[in-house]
Amino acid sequence: METVWLPFFTATNTMGDTAIPSEAIGCPMRLAYDKAGAVRFSQTGKPVVRVAKEVSDSVKMVRDNFVANLMSYTGEVMTQHSEDYTNQLSLAEKMGKPIAQHDNAELTKALEAIAEAEKLEAIAETEAITATTTEKELVTA
Repeated sequence: METVWLPFFTATNTMGDTAIPSEAIGCPMRLAYDKAGAVRFSQTGKPVVRVAKEVSDSVKMVRDNFVANLMSYTGEVMTQHSEDYTNQLSLAEKMGKPIAQHDNAELTKALEAIAEAEKLEAIAETEAITATTTEKELVTA
């Protein structure tokens, strides 16, 4: 917030590109209040903090514009350089396939090991329960 968004919005306000209120830039982090006007607390007992609506809305707008520009650029490249784009996509898929296969194999091994450990733990618990219930107390007469 302090290193990117606030300096950026101060600059856009300076240039007249935005009109974010100075109090929103000056104090972007605010306590959250409930409908009765009391400070809101989370379930862990910490006060709830929110970003000033004007700053939050402006960040969302910048992100939305950035995504739109990325999509536009991608569309232009796909249209103007379709063969090169297709070749790059094929190369990426080819080079990524061994990594995905390795990760899938490692995940399968890890999940099998977890399942085996749980199975052994369940057997041990069953045996322990069986041993304690079948032991007979010696009673002296």
